[in-house]
Amino acid sequence: MSMSRLHMRHLILALTPLALLFAGSALAHPGHLSHSHAGSFMAGLMHPLTGLDHLLAMAAIGLWSFRQAGALRRAMPLLIALGMLAGASLAWMGVPLLGVEFGIASSVLLAGVLLATLVRLPSVLGGTLVFAFILMHGHAHGSELAPGASALLYAAGFVATSVAITLTGRVLGEWLSRRDNRWLRGIGAATAAAGGALMMG
Repeated sequence: MSMSRLHMRHLILALTPLALLFAGSALAHPGHLSHSHAGSFMAGLMHPLTGLDHLLAMAAIGLWSFRQAGALRRAMPLLIALGMLAGASLAWMGVPLLGVEFGIASSVLLAGVLLATLVRLPSVLGGTLVFAFILMHGHAHGSELAPGASALLYAAGFVATSVAITLTGRVLGEWLSRRDNRWLRGIGAATAAAGGALMMG
């Protein structure tokens, strides 16, 4: 298999979870779930895409992750899912996290710096940082659960989209690195600048 076909195959695999954005509407079919529950799933799918801070952080982490050690690279989807669920669970239990919005903005800034420098971190340190970043995002997602909505379906939606964004970023990062790392560094610098603006805003 040629290298270009291999990259295309990886990209398709990474984008597959995003198909849930379109397939999720099938949940509203009569006899399966109530309208509110179907809306819960779609709201979860869309939520990470509607906030620039969430989208930038997920994408930057994905772009950065492809250069990390195999253990951290393989664990990244699980770290994203667990961080999201842990943060949302804290919100649903009424446990506050101080400075969530500032923490989210900080995660965008730091994820951008990691990408701009193309730094490789020890797996434990890198994994801890990513989990801490995502915990804040998960808490924000969880706190915006609509009254009467299904927490389970809402969580399934935002976890699926978050993992899909990260995996897509990883594939894109590998593709860009084979051409010119300056693209990655530039995207990282722009992301860090956006994170700084969010912190000041």
